[in-house]
Amino acid sequence: MTPDDTDLAVLADALIHSRQHIGPKRLVAPGPDEATLRVLLAAAAAAPDHQQLRPLRFHVLGPQARARLGEAFAQALQERDPAATESQVADARDKALRGPVLLLAVADLRADEPGVAEAERLVSLGAAIQNLLLAAQARGWGSGLTSGRSMRSAALRQAFGLQEGEHAVCCITLGTVSRAKPARLRPAVDEIARWEP
Repeated sequence: MTPDDTDLAVLADALIHSRQHIGPKRLVAPGPDEATLRVLLAAAAAAPDHQQLRPLRFHVLGPQARARLGEAFAQALQERDPAATESQVADARDKALRGPVLLLAVADLRADEPGVAEAERLVSLGAAIQNLLLAAQARGWGSGLTSGRSMRSAALRQAFGLQEGEHAVCCITLGTVSRAKPARLRPAVDEIARWEP
């Protein structure tokens, strides 16, 4: 490796190991502007994509879309739990309003390509999300992923026009970190790797 390659590797390692989940309540304004979001989404677009199926999409949610998402969260809770209190329903609705920037990550598994399994397409989305998170981290933005049963709700699917074969996977919140938390313990290499002779 050349000295430049070594510097790049050290930088990449530092970036990867310093990234951590920051909950939406800890992410405040300002958030990335549209020009920065386009840079982050370009990083997402650089993810591996076998056969160039583009099995992913990111919805960048403005105020009206966030209100729709909040209503979908509220409806999903009421369908799951008809006894949910008004306070619980309001809290579900408010989840869509936390953090200055919110994206909805969608897996698009509709393409009929037997050579590319659904699991591989989901890996593409996961790699795209990680690219986006690392690009945000490199620019000083905090980020967090949230998901849950509401992602699979009919209300959310309808709110964003998801077709059969499209799946809302998670929300990505981006913003300024108001409160950091201790870094979580990461698994040791031998906990996640198996060395095969």
